[in-house]
Amino acid sequence: MVASVSTVAYLGLEARAVEVQCNLVPGLPKFLIVGLPDKAVAESRERVRAAMAAIGLAMPPKHIVLNLSPADLPKEGSHFDLPIALALLAAMGVVDAEALADYVVVGELALDGRIAPSPGVLLAALHAAGEGKALICPAAQGAEAAWGGTGAVLAAPDLIALLNHLKGQQLLGAPEPGEADPPGFGPDLKQVKGQETAKRALEIAAAGGHNMLMVGPPGAGKSLMASCLPGILPPLDAAEALEVSMVASVAGTLEGGRLTRTRPFRSPHHSASMAALTGGGLKVKPGEVSMAHLGVLFLDELPEFQRAVLDSLRQPLEAGVVSVARANAHVTFPARVQLVAAMNPCRCGHLGDPALACARAPRCAADYQAKVSGPLLDRIDLHVEVQPVTAADLVLPPPAEGSAEVAARVAAARSVQRTRYGADGPRTNAEADGPALDAAATPDDPGRKLLAQAAEAMRMSARGYTRVLRVARTIADLAGADGVGRIHIAEALSYRRQAPRS
Repeated sequence: MVASVSTVAYLGLEARAVEVQCNLVPGLPKFLIVGLPDKAVAESRERVRAAMAAIGLAMPPKHIVLNLSPADLPKEGSHFDLPIALALLAAMGVVDAEALADYVVVGELALDGRIAPSPGVLLAALHAAGEGKALICPAAQGAEAAWGGTGAVLAAPDLIALLNHLKGQQLLGAPEPGEADPPGFGPDLKQVKGQETAKRALEIAAAGGHNMLMVGPPGAGKSLMASCLPGILPPLDAAEALEVSMVASVAGTLEGGRLTRTRPFRSPHHSASMAALTGGGLKVKPGEVSMAHLGVLFLDELPEFQRAVLDSLRQPLEAGVVSVARANAHVTFPARVQLVAAMNPCRCGHLGDPALACARAPRCAADYQAKVSGPLLDRIDLHVEVQPVTAADLVLPPPAEGSAEVAARVAAARSVQRTRYGADGPRTNAEADGPALDAAATPDDPGRKLLAQAAEAMRMSARGYTRVLRVARTIADLAGADGVGRIHIAEALSYRRQAPRS
């Protein structure tokens, strides 16, 4: 008799159906797992053997063949332990195979029979709900799985409790969804002294979801302003919170099934590798650009990153997704991020200050800034020069306007954008393109003339031209204007980096 149990394999944020088939045939005792298992799946033989011994069951003295179907789909991860164990127990007659037909099963087995957490349970729960099945998962992840939809969830602490439930000898209660944490708040903009131009650019970036680069000397407040950005962004709505939680689930960082409405803020060190930033590795995992999905990716000391690593962000910033290509699979992760970067004007950091700048200026600045490629800079909407903060600025009282006041204006501008583009359109002005952008951001005649003249003088690319229109539309939204005028185009152009002349 062949017993089968349903489970899933993860490819990015996609859970693909896998059937675990077990057959016991006469022959020398042996335990084989076939169907492209990785090392973790192949080692499940020993975990299953030990877990069964812990509950008083011995392996049958037969030739055991486990097939993971479809056989040409790579299988990775320890979550195959529990479905393999249940398929084997069903083939042995310990549990009714028909009782398992309505379940999708995931979970890692400990040697003492406990069912340990494994990444990706939220994706498995969504898959099970879509298939009209219930989910069997570790008890520690029951709260996470309960967010996955209307499908029933059976969260078992150990193998013996699960078997008793399936036999009707014990009843496992349905888990409750984990708590949804309220939006969190970081530093307040009241902590930033001076820097009115940079704070204005930060407000525009938040209102339209635009990428931003701050250039200024050390200690001017660039990192502080970047860390204030999540506090002025609108909180995640329910659908966005689920998207962010799916990435965290497959990365194994969703703790206690707790969803958050605070937008992600990721700040990787400049020594990060390409795989760490965009995703990949031996077992393909989401990188920092995906962990920051629908939030902020802050790259401090931008030129200190490896140039190839920075250039790997060009496609995700444009498309909103990152595709990791491998010989046996192509994995796609979402990467709709708002890039905020900071850098010094030169290696010594004090270009323009004769008392502190090095003797190699201006070549020092040219060499340092050339580490960041032009195509990447072209994808950044707002370029802001951050001025040094003097002692006179520091002794001033805190500004009257802080993050709460700015966040209210940002929320109003985002509300205008949602109404304009509709539920199926772009989320923000930064994502608007094609007819949606033409309808929303076509400037009036004076604005069109100014933009045409600036595009020629500044040698703008087509991408740069489009991004100026997006920023101008956001500035108009903050001002409550129905159309884009010359004044909005002029302010948007002031944040645009001019291409160097040959």
